[in-house]
Amino acid sequence: MSKYSIIITAGGIGKRMGSDIPKQFIEIAGKPILMHTLELFFKYDMNAQLILTLPTEWKEYWQDILQKHTCFIPHIIVDGGDERYHSIKNALKICTGDFIVVHDGVRPLVSTETLSRCFTAVEKHDQVIPVIQLNESLRQVFDDGSKAVKRTEYCIVQTPQCFKRNVLETAYNMPFHEGITDDASLVEQAGFVIHLVEGNSENIKITSKMDLEVASTCLSRMI
Repeated sequence: MSKYSIIITAGGIGKRMGSDIPKQFIEIAGKPILMHTLELFFKYDMNAQLILTLPTEWKEYWQDILQKHTCFIPHIIVDGGDERYHSIKNALKICTGDFIVVHDGVRPLVSTETLSRCFTAVEKHDQVIPVIQLNESLRQVFDDGSKAVKRTEYCIVQTPQCFKRNVLETAYNMPFHEGITDDASLVEQAGFVIHLVEGNSENIKITSKMDLEVASTCLSRMI
């Protein structure tokens, strides 16, 4: 049995994409985005406990997709909640690993190197997230203007976000509030210090049609 439980979050319905189906089910490079993501984690650790959070009304649709693509990767499906917080809380109830990894289902381009850095670091630091540096200039905006800020003092957060099991459970014992932006922010609010590792620039979260085109190009080159 693997020491890792991997929660792949796909509980949203992707209204911003303007598609008839949730964005995680849109096909690129011959497969739904979510299937690409599921496959990459299975290839990385075939023994890991894989858990998908899905909108309740789309669970049957996912089963049809699995049959269509003859995908037999073992995984558990749990109901997605109203917010990401509730989806993760549902999944935590069935996690068995010593370490829990949370990844966006619409990030199918996380590299093996990023996964290795995250999985290695979490065993030492207990709470780890991948980040990339900013390449563009950055400004802070106010009601009456703006000012330039040092981009070296900021970074872009990615997933997978990895935690020792008791750390994430402690964080999710805190009640939901609107200030929760991701798992790391909640863990930080619970009093834990987040350790950063290098991510990869291709590891984009697909939220727009432009993202879809970029991901499609990248995945097609990998096949």
